[in-house]
This record gives sequence, structure tokens and C-alpha cells, in this order.
Amino acid sequence: MKILVTGGAGFIGSHIVNAYIGAGHDVTVIDDLSSGKMQLVNPKATFYNLDIHSPEVKTILEKEKIKVINHHAAQISVSASVANPLFDANSNIIGTLQLLQNAVSLDIEKFIFASTGGAMYGEQKTFPASEEHPCQPLSPYAISKLCAEKYINYFGTQHGLNTTVLRYSNVYGPHQNPHGEAGVVAIFCERLLKGQQPIINGDGEQTRDFVYVQDIVQANTIALNPQCSGMFNVGTGKETSVNFLTRCLVKASAIATSIEYGPAKQGEQRRSVIDSGKLLKEFGWKPGVSVEEGLLETFNYFKNQTT
Repeated sequence: MKILVTGGAGFIGSHIVNAYIGAGHDVTVIDDLSSGKMQLVNPKATFYNLDIHSPEVKTILEKEKIKVINHHAAQISVSASVANPLFDANSNIIGTLQLLQNAVSLDIEKFIFASTGGAMYGEQKTFPASEEHPCQPLSPYAISKLCAEKYINYFGTQHGLNTTVLRYSNVYGPHQNPHGEAGVVAIFCERLLKGQQPIINGDGEQTRDFVYVQDIVQANTIALNPQCSGMFNVGTGKETSVNFLTRCLVKASAIATSIEYGPAKQGEQRRSVIDSGKLLKEFGWKPGVSVEEGLLETFNYFKNQTT
């Protein structure tokens, strides 16, 4: 199958590209390398250094005879979206809309979209949150993802485009960027390897649903199935406190250190955890990597990068 992965030089996208190529698919990557890294791009993929807004995207889709678009290129920083909502909307809404229009005009068979479950539901009313939980986004980033989802639903309903929306919880693992707010695990790995203490914002009892990147990859493989359409949460369904996460990571690192605490982030969600029962029931997906296992794999990756 001929597949385009946007953002294929990034954290999650690069793992998906590797899996698709490993399964025998012909993969094309579009990435402007604003946050992705060329060294993460699988050498067997056809690579284009390009912004998804470029009119050349349609030409590439035609040239490479793309049948499936897996859309992971995005502005992912919540704080950046707060600082510049217009830039965030241009990337996450307009960029997605242009891809959808191209998909319809070129009779693309499948459109897979990386959305957010961690930020979509806001301050949750039920735990874990299913896909039916009210969407109460608290940041321009989450608003833009919700808006993109609405456009995807429109193109599916009005134009018959086969679409799959995957709402991720908090993804971590190898290839994650340690130089931004989106990757607390990567940030802490880098601090530990530099002999610095992890710094937790607030009291550390805030919880998240931490899911390992290879489990996310499995969901994206399932999404290639023509029968897999609609919206699905992708998470563990388990709340993990930042305190517990940090203690596990320090243990995995075997580095003697203490943990520091800093001021809480303004507006940060207290609890976040999503229910992936729908994906389990319909396609048998379930997370296969525990937090302890995933943290050890992730730390070892960053350790190997420094040696």
C-alpha cells in the first residue's frame, strides 16, 4: 500500500513510518523539519522537506500514487498555542483542511488523523473518559484539534472519505523531543543524564494516562483496515501520577538523585485518563507495555544517544 505520513520525521510519525515499511508498505514522508529530525527518517521512505500548506503536496500525492494519508504533522505545544493561537490554527486546522480537500479530489482511500485525548476532554467529569465524554478543550491547541475533527467528520459524511481519528493520551518513548513541554519523560531523561535533578511542577499528584509509543504504532497499523473508521481513544485507561512516574524513571536510570518541586503550571489539568474500550472491543487493541517497561526502554534510548 502507498502511504503518506505527514510529520514522519517527528517523534510518533517516525515510529509509524518504520512500522509501515516493516510491514511491506511503500511510504512517503512530508516534514518541514521544524521539529522533526532527518536522522529519524527511515532510509527506505521517500522524503520531501516540505510544509503541508505547500501547493506541491497535491503534486506529490499524485506522483507517488498515494492511497492512504496518515496525518501527524502538527503544532503540538499547548503553551505555544496559548502564545500564538493564530499560528496554531493555521497549522492544525488549515493544514488539515487542505489535506482533506486534496484527499477528496484525488480519491484517497483512507485518512488517518492524530488527535488528542489528553487535552480534548478538559477537566473530566468521569474517569476514564470515553469518546462520548463532553469535549471541553482548555487550550487553543485542543480547540484546533477538535475543529480539525469536525472537518474530518464533514468530509467523511459529505464526500464519503474513509476516516479514522485516534485520540492519544500522553505518549512517551524513544525519539521524543526533550526540548519542549510536550515530553516530560524525555525532559527528565535528559536531566538525569546531565546529572541534574528532575523538577516536578506542583505537588506531583496530578495524573496522566501515559501510553508507550509502540502501542500507539499498533493502533495506527489497525487504522489501515478499511473497516476501522470513526473515532477511537488510544490510552491505557490507568492514571499515573507524575510523582510515581518520576520515581519509576529514577529507578530505571539507576542514578542516585533527589526530586525537586517547582511552581504548578497555571491552568494545568489535575486528572486525565481515557478509556480505550471501543478500540479493544472492535479491533482487539490494548496496551502491551507497562509504564515501568516503557520508561526503561526510553531511558536506555536516550542513554545510548549520549554515548
